[in-house]
Amino acid sequence: MNASPHFAQTYAEARDKFLAAGADRGARMFRDVHPSERGVQGEELSIDGAKIGDDNAPALLLLTSGTHGVEGFCGSGCQVALLHDDAFLAAVERADVCVLMLHALNPYGFSHLQRTNEDNADLNRNFVDFSSPLPPSPAYAEIHGLLLPAAWPPPQDSETKLGAWIKARGDRAFQAAVSGGQYAFPDGMFYGGSHPSWSNACLRAVLRTQASSRQRLGWIDFHTGLGPRGHGEKIYSGRDDPADIGRAKTWWGSEVTSFFDGSSTSARVSGVISAAAYTECPRTEMTAMALEYGTYPLEQTLQALRAGHWLHNHPEAPAKQREEIKRALRDTFYVDADDWKAMVYEQARDACLQAIAQLATERASN
Repeated sequence: MNASPHFAQTYAEARDKFLAAGADRGARMFRDVHPSERGVQGEELSIDGAKIGDDNAPALLLLTSGTHGVEGFCGSGCQVALLHDDAFLAAVERADVCVLMLHALNPYGFSHLQRTNEDNADLNRNFVDFSSPLPPSPAYAEIHGLLLPAAWPPPQDSETKLGAWIKARGDRAFQAAVSGGQYAFPDGMFYGGSHPSWSNACLRAVLRTQASSRQRLGWIDFHTGLGPRGHGEKIYSGRDDPADIGRAKTWWGSEVTSFFDGSSTSARVSGVISAAAYTECPRTEMTAMALEYGTYPLEQTLQALRAGHWLHNHPEAPAKQREEIKRALRDTFYVDADDWKAMVYEQARDACLQAIAQLATERASN
């Protein structure tokens, strides 16, 4: 199947394609509309759900897109393509499982072409216990001002100091400091927020109503920005538990990586969204991963993110500079090329079929 037509150029187009595909397939649809924010075109923002398969099945496969806003172009395209894929839909029916697609978990970031939400919060760092002491980030504090200087492009002396920090600590330490998650700088990068976000509350409600009464939950969260172009890294998502990690490898193969053991291109992060399942669905066995598609080299990705965060902190920036930064950020996390889309969808489809087969096998064995 040619997946390319199912990808979109804007959040509004992506949402329209998702709703149309769900309706054409007779999916059970629902939505949560953002109570206060609007899109870049003034459009309504929402998290939209499409459910197919056996609603009473003991197993659910959850497919989520747009956790990181601008990364939603990829996940949305995969979701829409799956709803057009007769072979995939036939496999769902044969397996007697339920599949739930949540479109655009962070619709504000998707529409406004930023990775974070309306509060500059990184949704995949937002699932921590805000009633307890938050994870410290001393390394990030050392370089916050260098990452986001007063002017953009960054002054040379600022870049020299940042380069010296990286040379002294190493590239891996730099990635961990920047992307691990921080809760002290609301205007900073990879900020986890000061409270559970609207998206956080919506996702938890869906998990309670759709997954908490089921025996098993499979979860694939679509991301972009790390790794070789078009390659989908299967990053385990869940607790640092050998049995859970082993089950993920049984489902998706030995190539499943984990930031717990350093095998992933991702740094170890705090507050990931899969944590919600442990509190909202305590009796449900979860097997989850982030499917992370490569776009461009890490240095380019981080530089685009720095520019995007700088722009968020400087709304007075000239219109031309704003447009250039936004376009570069979108292009960094969404390779608008047919060959990339084909590679992305093929791997997404395979991963979903593997999950469905495992959920069906586990049901039969019980």
